Amino acid sequence: MGKIQKKGEKGAAKAYVTRSAAVKKLQCSLADFRRLCILKGIFPREPRHKKRANKGSTAPTTFYYAKDIAYIAHEPVLRKLREHKAFAKKLSRALGRGEWSSAKSLEDHKPTYTLDHVIKERYPTFIDALRDIDDALCLITLFASLPSDSRVSPALIESCYRLSSEWQLYVMHTRSLRKVFLSIKGVYYQAEVMGETVTWLVPYMFTQQIPTDVDTRVMLTFLELYQTLLGFVFFKLYSDAGLVYPPPLDLSKDEGAAGVGAFSLLETKEEEKADEANAPSTKKQVEVEGKVIKGKDVRKTIKELANLALPPQEATSAREISAETSTLESTIGEEFVVQPSSNASGAAASLPTLHTLSTLPAAPTTLFAPYTIWLTIGTPRPLLEFAIRAFGGRVGWPETMGSGSPITEDDESITHVIIDRPLPANLAPEQVELRRRRKYVQPQWVVDCINAGKLIIEGPYAQGATLPPHLSPFGELEGAYMPAVGEESADAEMEAAEDEESEDEEVAEGEEEAVAADADAEMVAEPATASALEAAAKAPSDPALLRAAELEAERAGLDSAAFEEKLKKAVKKAKKSGTAVVKEKKEADEAAAEGEMNKMMMSNKQRKLYERMKYSERKRTDERKAIEVKKELIRKEEKKKARKSAAGGK
Repeated sequence: MGKIQKKGEKGAAKAYVTRSAAVKKLQCSLADFRRLCILKGIFPREPRHKKRANKGSTAPTTFYYAKDIAYIAHEPVLRKLREHKAFAKKLSRALGRGEWSSAKSLEDHKPTYTLDHVIKERYPTFIDALRDIDDALCLITLFASLPSDSRVSPALIESCYRLSSEWQLYVMHTRSLRKVFLSIKGVYYQAEVMGETVTWLVPYMFTQQIPTDVDTRVMLTFLELYQTLLGFVFFKLYSDAGLVYPPPLDLSKDEGAAGVGAFSLLETKEEEKADEANAPSTKKQVEVEGKVIKGKDVRKTIKELANLALPPQEATSAREISAETSTLESTIGEEFVVQPSSNASGAAASLPTLHTLSTLPAAPTTLFAPYTIWLTIGTPRPLLEFAIRAFGGRVGWPETMGSGSPITEDDESITHVIIDRPLPANLAPEQVELRRRRKYVQPQWVVDCINAGKLIIEGPYAQGATLPPHLSPFGELEGAYMPAVGEESADAEMEAAEDEESEDEEVAEGEEEAVAADADAEMVAEPATASALEAAAKAPSDPALLRAAELEAERAGLDSAAFEEKLKKAVKKAKKSGTAVVKEKKEADEAAAEGEMNKMMMSNKQRKLYERMKYSERKRTDERKAIEVKKELIRKEEKKKARKSAAGGK
C-alpha cells in the first residue's frame, strides 16, 4: 500500500504562498515586503486552481511563488531593513530619554544599503540593462519636472534632473536621436544606442502637481532602483565614448537656467596619458594588416562607431559588437592570430566587425548641421534645443529664456527662426528685409523634418499658416486612418476631384450640350430600360426577360443594333461582376472556415483574446471608413463653395 499523501504538501498548495504567509515568513512589514519585491523583480502569480493553492479557501488572495519567497529570504537588503527597524527603535528610545549624545552616535552609524548587487543579478550583461532603461528614463524625467514637497525632496529632484541631462548630453554627442512625436501626454523620443532602440516620454514644461491618491512610496522605490541602474549604464556609455563621467557642471550657468548647456563634455585624454605612462614597457603590440593597433585606436574606433546607425537587417547582430570590442582590448597584450573559418561552404553571411561597420552608410544625423536656428520667446526651448543639437544644428535664444546662448539675435549666420505666434498685420521695413534672409517657421517643422529624415519645404509651416497633420512616426496602429500629408499628392487629388465633380455637375445640370448629348448616347434613356437590360444580362437564356428588354428599348427609341451592343456590354459586365462576387465570397468563406478551425485549437483564454483583437480591428476599420466619408463630404462642400464664389466674382 502506497503512502497516503496529506493535503497541502504537494501541488499548487506547495508551489504558491499567500502574501500574508510570505510577510510572516520573512518577518518584515508589508511596506518592506513590497519594496523587496520591486527591487528583486518579483511579482504576484495567478495559480491555475486558486482553491487548491489556498488550501480549500475561496477568499480573494494574492499569491507568490514559494521559490521567490525563499529567494528573498537570503537578500542582504532584507537584513539591512531589519537593522534599520532596530535602529529606529533605539533612536526613539534615546530621544525619549534625552540621551542626545547616544542619539547622535546612532544617527552617525545609521544602517544603509546599496543596490549594486541587485543590478548585477537582474542584468547579467550590459545589453540587458540597456534594453530595460525605457521605463527608467520615463520615471526620471517625470520626477525631474515635479515640485518638491514633504514626500519628494529637492535633492531627489536635482538628482533626477542631472541624470536626465546626462542622457540628453550623450544622445546629442553621439547623434543617436531618431524620432520625435508631440503627443497630448508629452514628447516621445526614440534613440538608437548600440543597436538597441530606446523610447522614453518627457512631460511638457508646465507646472506639475503630485496627486494625493498616488502612492509615492511605490514610485520612490522604483526610482531608487532606476537611479542605480542609470548610473551604471551612463558610466559605461560615457566611458566607451571617451568622455568623463559624470560631466562637470558649471554652477553659474546652471543658476542662469542654461539647461543642458550648463554641463560640459570632457574627453579622457589625461587619463589615457596616465594609463600609457603606467603601462608596462614589455607589452606586445598588435598588428592588423600591417598597422599597429593600440588601446587608444580601439577606443577611438568605438567612438566613431557610436555615431553610426545599423540597418534593420543587422540590428540583431549589434550585441556582438561589444563582445568583439572587449576581445580586441583583451588581445592588446597578446599576439593576434587570424583563425580560418570552420564554415567550408562560406554561404553564411559574416558577422559585422570593426572594419566592416566603419564602411556602413551613416544615418541622416547631420540634418541641421548647415543651419543656425534662433528660438523666439514662447517656443519650447528644451525640446527644440535637444532635437536640433542632436542633429548637428546650432541653436540660439534670447537671454529671457536662459543663459548660455552661443549666438545673438543679430547674428548673420541665422538661417531659420522658430516662432509660435500669429503673423503681425504690419511689418516694419527692417523686419521685411530680415524675413528675406531668414525662414520663419513653426516648431512642428523641426519635428517633422526629423521624422521624415530630410528637410521639408518651409511653406506649409510658415508663421501663421495652418499646420499639416502631425502623425506618429512609430506606426503601431496598422490600418488606421492616415490623412494625406504630401503637398503634391494632395494637389493632384484635389484637381482630380474637381474635374470629376465638374463633370458630374455638367451632366446633371445640362450646362454643356455636347457633354449632355454624349451622355445620352452612352446611357439608356429611361431607368426602366437599364433595369430590363440588367435583368436580361443576368439570365440571357430566359426569352421572357429578353423580350421585355427589347420592348423597353423600342419604347425608349433605340434601334436593334444599339440594343444588341448594349446587351453584349451588360452581359459581359454581369459575368465579370458575378465572377468577382463568387471569388470574393469563396475567399471569405475559406478565411472564415480557417479562422473557425484555428479557434477550435485555441484555449478559452486565447479564444477570448483573439475575439477581442478582431473586435478592435473591426472597430478601427469602421472608424477609418467613417472619417474618410466625412472627409469626402467636407471636400465636396468646400469645392462647391469655392466654385460659387468664383462664379460670383466673375
